[in-house]
Amino acid sequence: MKGVLLVNLGSPESPTPQDVKPYLDEFLMDKYVIDVPYLLRALLVRGIILRKRPENSAEAYQKIWTPEGSPLIVLSKKMHEKVKKEAKVPVALAMRYGKPSIETGLQELYDQGVREVLLFPLYPQYAMASTLTILVLAEEIRKKKFPDMTITDVPAFYNQPDYIEALANSMKKHLGNYDYDKLVFSYHGIPERHVRKTDATKKHKKFETDKMCCEVGTPEAEFCYRTHCYETTRLVAEKLQIPKDKYYVTFQSRLAGDKWLEPYTDIVLNNYPKQGIRKVAVVTPAFVTDCLETLEEIAIRANEEFIENGGESFLTIPCLNDDDQWCQVVANWINNWEQNGQWISTTTT
Repeated sequence: MKGVLLVNLGSPESPTPQDVKPYLDEFLMDKYVIDVPYLLRALLVRGIILRKRPENSAEAYQKIWTPEGSPLIVLSKKMHEKVKKEAKVPVALAMRYGKPSIETGLQELYDQGVREVLLFPLYPQYAMASTLTILVLAEEIRKKKFPDMTITDVPAFYNQPDYIEALANSMKKHLGNYDYDKLVFSYHGIPERHVRKTDATKKHKKFETDKMCCEVGTPEAEFCYRTHCYETTRLVAEKLQIPKDKYYVTFQSRLAGDKWLEPYTDIVLNNYPKQGIRKVAVVTPAFVTDCLETLEEIAIRANEEFIENGGESFLTIPCLNDDDQWCQVVANWINNWEQNGQWISTTTT
């Protein structure tokens, strides 16, 4: 019997330092997130970061927490329910960090008789700190707990036509008649070395501002997060017929100490008013679900800083969340896989 496990990032159980700390510990101690030797990682995370970060992060979570709970969990569950109604096989939901765990999700499917699992990381673009860590952990759990299960994973879907169409339509709806000076595509940043680490070909090109570093369709582009981000942007802009001078790609959420993908979202946005760009819209396509990075970092903090620096208006475009078209796309991919073993057509936009 076939079944599907949708996997998102995860969230603390409450916006308190007591619950944020173990969540951050699990997240930051992941060797695919902070990719340094264990002892150094433990010293950095448990000896330095977790001394102050839980309180600061808890304050940020408190700004976005809803009566129903964590936005990411609440919205993921709503999306899950819609997909389940349209899917022809059992569909479970899990988080990479926190609850419900990947093991819990696999157990739920196993108890329903599922032995062939489609593992679906809810990340359009491939990155070792998001996609890869899900795949590795799921396989470790399968070997230990469910050896008679098989797992097939959904690869990065950053350029799939129906995903692009759903994203473009959602953006168009939320943009409405808003007359922006610039539309910013803000993707979650990662250290530059992560991009090079995931390139098995070792042919990765230099990082040049506003240019795609790998050619789409080449082996080196298969796992290139930066290329995936630029290609998602290009396809959406083409679909919405947005001129090149009206949109820009940036990267957010960087940590100090490493060279991260540039340009940085906060610096770009805060400099825009000086350049006469005073009305902006920001979309965050690295996420399919609104979370701390989209709601607090962009919709609240980036918005406030932009206005403080002389901006006039700031529109945050929501993630796909439980958008009906997006949920139908996911259900269609699941049903394609159930019927013919392929989650989607191999054609791209």
